[in-house]
Amino acid sequence: MAEGKIVRVSGPLVIAEGMREANMFDVVHVGSERLIGEIIEIHGDRASIQVYEETAGLGRGDMVESTGSPLSVELGPGIMTNIYDGIQRPLIEMRDSVGSNIIRGVEIPALNREKIWRFEALAQAGDRVSAGDIYGTVRESEVVTHKIMVPPNVSGVITEIESGEYRITDPVGKLQDDAGAVTDISLMQKWPVRRARPYSEKLPPNEPLVTGQRLIDAIFPIAKGGTACIPGPFGSGKTVVQHQLAKWSDADIVVYVGCGERGNEMTDVLIEFPKLKDPKSGKSLMERTVLIANTSNMPVAAREASIYTGITIAEYYRDMGYSVAVIADSTSRWAEALREMSGRLEEMPGEEGYPAYLTSRLAQFYERAGMVICSGSDKRIGAISAIGAVSPQGGDLSEPVTQATLRIVKVFWSLDAALAYRRHFPAINWLSSYSLYKERLGPWFSENVAKDWQAKTEEIMRLLSLESELEEIVRLVGMDALSAEDRLVLEASRSIREDYIQQDALEPADSYTPYHKQYALMTLVLSYYTKSKKAIESGADIEKIVVLPVRERIGRAKTVPENECIKIYAEIESEMDAQLDALTVGAEGGSL
Repeated sequence: MAEGKIVRVSGPLVIAEGMREANMFDVVHVGSERLIGEIIEIHGDRASIQVYEETAGLGRGDMVESTGSPLSVELGPGIMTNIYDGIQRPLIEMRDSVGSNIIRGVEIPALNREKIWRFEALAQAGDRVSAGDIYGTVRESEVVTHKIMVPPNVSGVITEIESGEYRITDPVGKLQDDAGAVTDISLMQKWPVRRARPYSEKLPPNEPLVTGQRLIDAIFPIAKGGTACIPGPFGSGKTVVQHQLAKWSDADIVVYVGCGERGNEMTDVLIEFPKLKDPKSGKSLMERTVLIANTSNMPVAAREASIYTGITIAEYYRDMGYSVAVIADSTSRWAEALREMSGRLEEMPGEEGYPAYLTSRLAQFYERAGMVICSGSDKRIGAISAIGAVSPQGGDLSEPVTQATLRIVKVFWSLDAALAYRRHFPAINWLSSYSLYKERLGPWFSENVAKDWQAKTEEIMRLLSLESELEEIVRLVGMDALSAEDRLVLEASRSIREDYIQQDALEPADSYTPYHKQYALMTLVLSYYTKSKKAIESGADIEKIVVLPVRERIGRAKTVPENECIKIYAEIESEMDAQLDALTVGAEGGSL
């Protein structure tokens, strides 16, 4: 165990000498208050340490002691429903122990050592197990069954195991490895946050992550195990989109990382999430959620670690065979922490002062997402979908963090402040967003939703793109210069925007839309365009088409309950046919 002395303090960066025996990324205790830090650079016997707590009061000559182990998280029952800081210190237990204000040097175990869990053994004495095999289960919350797995890089024969009531550190059995050594097995394991957990095989993303948000599911889908980013300026609705994804996506587990966001925004999350009702179970959404809160007024170095803490916890639940959604809000604040530490290390700055390795660090995070065959003999499949919010200053999407993120992720949901100001939510700009999973997911939609799903979504995008071109003409020469067909395109596009894309997060029937209702609504909105076009070709007046009484019913169709939508949409189609036929007959006969 290496011991050294401080020679320099610069904000969260501490330089210590006499650390020749220490290793990169070792956790250290700094000063008399034993502040937690991590070695991020070594030159000779000098170590550069990023301290995860306020460094005021530290000075030359203060002791630094290495623990000899890297920054790791505790993995076991008790993670779910918990609220941690960036280095997995439980905030609720800290408040109960030391009060509302966090005191420096506080060390509280991430998992409660006194709580009793009911362990149900699935393996028996004499069974041979290897890394990832499940040897028992614990009911962690009302909706999550925690699977107790053999740790990575461990294998052998179980010599004894028994169901019963245990603390997480109590031995539940014994394992004899191939060398003959016998070790206790318990409900808990540890894993270094900067190292990805192993798996058997990575699978291609060929199944969508169902979100219930029509613009996302139909036009810019994300695959289960995929990566996405949500960049947008202040007030453009990032938090609303993230809440909707956390509540409605078909992920089994949600890991929400509040990385450097303002304290009041994180407070809203902490207050709102327990109140949100999980549509799958009817219980609180917190029953399947882990929150990591590291706000902008907390130490900047811990902000950098929070992303890795979140993705490691997600990998642990992925290894159980669960689908996990990791929502990082925001990676811009995380990148700012990198920039600050890089500047204090006196490294050569890159664009806008960010370190040259910004892109590679972002890639290390996003590449830990994916759908995999987990380690273990049962070949279970788990997935991590990584969704990162980006907060570019002034909404400038050309800044380095946004551009570096776009080079890595496959889905880009571009939030638009102008849409948000018009109260159009989700405020995702359909002209600047994209999804590279759309073609790959086409066969799944054709097989599981409708054969013409892709064709209809492409028609929607064609009309929206055409609307953008026509609006330029209208601004130059006015609406009267357009033909009847072009005016119909504008009206149909307005219907797509207002009646299909726009969603009300507070309206129960509209907040979540399953695929069968999305397809039926999409068909209804496009039918208005195709049938009106035929009516115009038969001589109907465009002025009368745009004010048809059925337009109001189409506008309210999205609030129809999903169990009634097919029947009611068929009625609206019949009404539409009758009203358009009347216009056509009137045109042919000379009068209505």
